[in-house]
Amino acid sequence: MAAPARPWPPPVGAYAEERELFRLLQNMLEELLIHKPDDPIQYMINHLKQNNDDAPRICVLGPPASGKTTVAMWLCKHLDAIHISQETLLFKEILALTREAKMYKERKQKIPNALWANLIQERLSNVDCIKQGWILEGFPENQEQAWMLQSSGIIPRHVVVLYAPDTVLIERNSGKRLDPFTAEVYHTTFDWPSDPLIQQRLVKPEDLSEQEMSKKLLEYHRNFPGVFQIYQKVLKSINADQPSMDVLSQVLTYVQTRHRSAAPFTPRILFCGPPGSGKSLQAALIAQKYSVVNICCGQLLKEAVADKTKLGELIKPYIDNGYPVPDNLVMKILAERLNAVDCMTNGWVLYGFPRDIEQGEQLQKSHIIPNRVFFFNLSYESIMERLSQRRIDPVTGERYHMTFRPAPAPEIQVRLRQNPKDKEENIEKRVETYYRNVKELEDFYQDAFYVNADQDPHVISEFIESCIIKPLPCKKLKSL
Repeated sequence: MAAPARPWPPPVGAYAEERELFRLLQNMLEELLIHKPDDPIQYMINHLKQNNDDAPRICVLGPPASGKTTVAMWLCKHLDAIHISQETLLFKEILALTREAKMYKERKQKIPNALWANLIQERLSNVDCIKQGWILEGFPENQEQAWMLQSSGIIPRHVVVLYAPDTVLIERNSGKRLDPFTAEVYHTTFDWPSDPLIQQRLVKPEDLSEQEMSKKLLEYHRNFPGVFQIYQKVLKSINADQPSMDVLSQVLTYVQTRHRSAAPFTPRILFCGPPGSGKSLQAALIAQKYSVVNICCGQLLKEAVADKTKLGELIKPYIDNGYPVPDNLVMKILAERLNAVDCMTNGWVLYGFPRDIEQGEQLQKSHIIPNRVFFFNLSYESIMERLSQRRIDPVTGERYHMTFRPAPAPEIQVRLRQNPKDKEENIEKRVETYYRNVKELEDFYQDAFYVNADQDPHVISEFIESCIIKPLPCKKLKSL
């Protein structure tokens, strides 16, 4: 039987994750399988030179009058991507197949799905779409079109589907107005421009009658399940019957996410937060669910003393006298533990270190780089309520809380003791020390997530889990 593969040393694994090598290789493999080039090596070289793996590839779908054009054009401005729609392909582009498609339109015949797919493929193969990415509006309309796009190698990373009640859509349709200069869509009730010059040049588009609109909606509802079936893993439905900025905000949040990757991922999770914010509880929950190693820095130091290791003997006088253990000794113990086989194989969740920017930099120099960092936020009043009322039973070692978990019997109540560190004056010092250093730590860990720690522990745990399993958002996208 072959010996199990040894885990990669920390610098190698950290480099692979930081440079996203697994995602890069996965994207290249997908491109090869989709396009099947005759010369795969030259194709990969060209693919790498384009450096466009983060360029947006988005479809914006929905029934008539749901706001597809507004959302698509706004995304194009925001992401500097190219707007593609049936209208732009027919009337704003000069493509080899445009004339053929226009002839169907002039004869009032339906343009074949294959012709649409070829038109889109021709447009998306242009340099601007390759470099900047694209927003495809209103296509595909049915499953056959979706399959044709896929067979042509056109696979969106995100599909946004807008929805609203049919009654709302019919009302919207009657009030639509078009700016012929910019092609932007406005509405007499919901979205009227403030600029008088724009108001004057708005025209009523050749929209559908209410009967025709109802027919179109029926057709959309009949075709949508087939489209959903193909794109369900990358599809997000967004309610379009709300203020436009809310819709746009939700759309942007979604297209900024990265979908889960098949690349290997070893969790290296860091919890930072004031005393009493629930770091130890959340670490225990995450460790139990994902089988990562739960490491409390303070507990690690105590174990080193108890085990009478060489480092433990060095730090014992500091702990016995209540003095801070020097950072260089803490780092030696911590690095030894985090580089152990179980941590490198299963991952880890760490709390209690670093407490300031210097300690954070020491972690980084030791190639201990967390790939998920969480800052727990809790008000001073809540911290004081949680900690100052903690008590311990010296007989059983059981922990109680005067409000949330009182002793079950009077004889237990009278023998409870308070840990000196839970006295109000000591809590105040610890909290003040934390907030004196946390701003620099937050700046140091720029990709950190922020947790409202004043919630039910299971709600907090679900939020943390969602941040762990999803890749970090792409930094190149602008904020709303």
